[in-house]
Amino acid sequence: MTFAYRILNFVHLLPIVLVMIYNLDMLDVEKNDLLEKVTSLAKRRGIIYPNSEIYGGIGGFYDYGPVGVEMKNNLKRYWWKDMVDRRENVVGIDGTIITHPKVWEASGHVENFGDEVVECKKCHQRYRPEDIEGKCPKCGSSDFTEPRSYNMLFETEVGVLEGAKMKAYLRGEACQTIYLDFKNVVDSTRMQVPFGIAQIGKAFRNEITPGKLTYRSREFEQWDMQFFVHPDEMEKWFKYWMDERMRFYKELYRKHENLRFRQHPKEKLVFYAKDAYDVEYLAPWGWAENEGIHWRSDYDLTQHSKFSGKDLSYTDPKSGEKYIPWIVETSGGVDRTLLMLLFDAYEEEDLGDGNSRTVLKIHKDIAAYKAAIFPLVSNKEDITKKARDVFELLSEDIKVIWDDRGNIGKRYRYQDEIGTPFCITIDYESLENNTVTVRERDSMKQERIKIEDLREYLS
Repeated sequence: MTFAYRILNFVHLLPIVLVMIYNLDMLDVEKNDLLEKVTSLAKRRGIIYPNSEIYGGIGGFYDYGPVGVEMKNNLKRYWWKDMVDRRENVVGIDGTIITHPKVWEASGHVENFGDEVVECKKCHQRYRPEDIEGKCPKCGSSDFTEPRSYNMLFETEVGVLEGAKMKAYLRGEACQTIYLDFKNVVDSTRMQVPFGIAQIGKAFRNEITPGKLTYRSREFEQWDMQFFVHPDEMEKWFKYWMDERMRFYKELYRKHENLRFRQHPKEKLVFYAKDAYDVEYLAPWGWAENEGIHWRSDYDLTQHSKFSGKDLSYTDPKSGEKYIPWIVETSGGVDRTLLMLLFDAYEEEDLGDGNSRTVLKIHKDIAAYKAAIFPLVSNKEDITKKARDVFELLSEDIKVIWDDRGNIGKRYRYQDEIGTPFCITIDYESLENNTVTVRERDSMKQERIKIEDLREYLS
């Protein structure tokens, strides 16, 4: 092949190459836009608000609005049903946020629960080393201090009188209270190894660089399950819970191609762990952790036995064997998962004729409301009364929302944006034959349904 021919061939392919580069650039823009769009939607539609915004805000703290709190509660109920209600070998607890300070000494958090921070010498902004790429995101300087370690535990005090106060910590992870209650659960229930203890609760970490909405925050909620097993069965149960947790997330998310397992490199494992995997979702900024499945061995119960002086071993009621159970941990972020669900659900659709819509195609069990009730017109008493009857009928056991503001089109668009799966319109025909128009969110398909059949239809 001559040099001239190669040049001509390259010139021929150049437009294709340029299009590919353009498309890749546009993909990055779209990813960045998605975070901005979801952030805007979350505030605009009452899903997530910045905390203390009227005072300028406080980094890493967020409030959930009327729509967001319903979504978050639904998500927690969904997890609890899957993790506890449907299993004979998992029970739940609700541990406290503040525990005895020795808990965190025993767990290693007082000494080792830290992170590294660098400071820009020009603008004095502080970052985690992995959050910068050679330049300060704020001022562009490349001049940083050497990394320094700091502890992420939030300190507090218990007691009211000076000299009698005890230093304590807001818990940095939810699982420690499960270990503290292991013996209590065994003694007060009929649970036998293998079994798990689950809880959902707040945790606190003094993050140096909170950001990406609720992904990295200082106050957050975790769902935690610690599964106690005989050491000889650890491998079997570790594989079981890996499969179960990926199944759970595949049920929640629509885009399975954005889900994966990431195994922790051996050199970065915690010293007591043999293995660890993260369930990750492809967020706008890259792969992001939802949940970790960890091989924790017998470290935690052994440490608390040592520091407390209490025997936390387990005696098998059949064989009489006494041992410290090993632990498979599944620990995920409630706030993180909800945020990923918003990314997963967000769509902008061209409806033709110059019209478009923004819609959250979120899992129907996680949506804030199962259905919205629309009286066709709000100034007709008989239609409004009929709509109220439908609302009262369904609200006995289904979360529904009343909406009589503006025209039907605007109401549809609002409900689409907050992810409501169904919209039910009561009109003049409803007065004649006791039927209503039900519009489905994703397909926008409409059909007439008898009022008496609504509950079954929505289930």
